[in-house]
Amino acid sequence: MPAVADNGSRVRWPDSTDTRELTVTDALGTRYLGAVDLVFPILHGPFGEDGTIQGMLELIGLPYVGSGVLASSLGMDKHFTKTVFQQASLPVAPWRTMTADEWAEAPGMAYAALEELGAPVFVKPARAGSSVGVSKVSSADQLAEAMAVALAEDSKVLIEAELVGRELEVAVLQGRPGESARASVAGEVVVTGREFYDFEAKYLGAPGIDLVCPAVLGDAELAVMRRLAIHAFDSIGGAGLARVDFFLTAHGWVINEINTMPGFTPISMFPSCWLASGFSYPELIDELIDVALAHARHGS
Repeated sequence: MPAVADNGSRVRWPDSTDTRELTVTDALGTRYLGAVDLVFPILHGPFGEDGTIQGMLELIGLPYVGSGVLASSLGMDKHFTKTVFQQASLPVAPWRTMTADEWAEAPGMAYAALEELGAPVFVKPARAGSSVGVSKVSSADQLAEAMAVALAEDSKVLIEAELVGRELEVAVLQGRPGESARASVAGEVVVTGREFYDFEAKYLGAPGIDLVCPAVLGDAELAVMRRLAIHAFDSIGGAGLARVDFFLTAHGWVINEINTMPGFTPISMFPSCWLASGFSYPELIDELIDVALAHARHGS
């Protein structure tokens, strides 16, 4: 397939629905890349999984893998994700949301939230992924620094009650038109030497984390987890794929978040869960493409 070097080259998308042709401009001039059948936007963070590129693809009439504008933006914003889940009677951790303006004008609201939720809490940006900007706060004297770290990434911050329990994840695949979504076996994040599953552990190979797939769960526990994951996926209007992250606490399942474009390397949890469920990595990619094209033809 054609490749584009990361050397200042500029890719030009179609400027109307009349064509699906891509071109690239670089030091050698402008060349034709070919026509696009389907876009697989394996992009993370703002402009990748927050609905913006999905909106652009809708405007130029290119079918794509994954959730649309609304579900992508909901999944990216932890405050609205939790609000929708709560409305759908799905279990979520207690939280309070603060904007940068509220923190500047009335910081006492954050300290009141800490007291109400009970330390320790997690302070996290509302619209960032990969645990960037997340801090664990065990006492009031740590709150100001945690808020500064989170607000450096976003203008809206969640203060969220700590959950104690096993950290488990399940992968969801959309069905073809008229079919229900499917959920994989579960994977487990086992934290042994760190405060939590942070950016360094996820991407820089820092020690203290083991990823186990399939996780050891009873049939009844896995059935409940799968049902909740599909309900969460459907509640935001998800499409294509998602990874739903849970805590299994002494009081039962709690949904931590949903990721509408999860990590997709061969060792990431999403493909690992489907590998353990019977899909090889190439078969999984084929399935996602086939499902997306089927819904594009169906107009859904």
